[in-house]
Amino acid sequence: MSSIVTNTSAMAALNTLRSINSSMEETQNAVSSGYSVDTAKDNAAYWSIATTMRSDKTAMSTVQDALGLAAAKTDTAYTGLNASIEVVNEIKAKLVAAREPGVDKEKVNSELTELKSQLSSISESASFSGENWLYNNDSTANETVDMVGSFIRDGTGSVSVGLISYDTADSTLIDNNTADNGILTAANFTSYATGTTTATGSYYLIAVDSGNTQNGTEISLSDSTADYQIDNMISVVDDMLSQMTDAAATLGATNARIDMQDEFVADLMDTIDSGVGKLVDADMNEESTKLKALQTQQQLGIQSLSIANSNSETILQLFR
Repeated sequence: MSSIVTNTSAMAALNTLRSINSSMEETQNAVSSGYSVDTAKDNAAYWSIATTMRSDKTAMSTVQDALGLAAAKTDTAYTGLNASIEVVNEIKAKLVAAREPGVDKEKVNSELTELKSQLSSISESASFSGENWLYNNDSTANETVDMVGSFIRDGTGSVSVGLISYDTADSTLIDNNTADNGILTAANFTSYATGTTTATGSYYLIAVDSGNTQNGTEISLSDSTADYQIDNMISVVDDMLSQMTDAAATLGATNARIDMQDEFVADLMDTIDSGVGKLVDADMNEESTKLKALQTQQQLGIQSLSIANSNSETILQLFR
């Protein structure tokens, strides 16, 4: 039956053309944005996963910045500590030289004074972003510091921040307020023989500011310094070196962990990018092929609609 009121052929052609136009709009959006899943309506599950992982990646980027700051702090402390070890080694060598009979101990002491000043300068200068792990001038002793090391999302979806900790009390060389908290300002005890008698004594290397309590005797030389006292000083300085070496080893291990974590976070961010891309990125080869096909279908759909609309004109010929 032919009707001029209801053109079923035109309706069918129009419906097909609408479907083609809708698909074409989706394909053009994928081509222009680069995403096959750009909004939640495209694929709610994939969009939700991608949004969450992108948020986690942003958090990891902040973790990476924090690791860079942590590395700078540990590098600064390690550099200062390593330089201090070299100076203390030199002090030890000077004391050994002073043990030689006939050596001018006053001149050796002048060298020791300069070396100790260098130690103080290194310790005070080893500061980064307001933190100094080798020197303390506050009433509160240096303590454990926490550095952001990771961003964690567990299987239940709960998130937390992982920390890397380092006890700066282990590397404090000079504590200008509480001398016993500093490796170079604390008194180290030793025993030595004076003839047939064994005596004990305690020595420190760096003197704190006047007004603060400090036990023991400062390591220094004069013409009246006895050989057994120099032996005692050498023993104390060697003990300080041992403590400083242990602190440097711990600091180096912490620094190595920070570097490894930084590398891992960078790799993990790349992996997240790749995983999210597999979920939501558009395949340009496929989309371009689909777009070409849809353009052809659109042209055919328009042609079909034109043919369907011309049916009414054919009916009009019957009344002529």
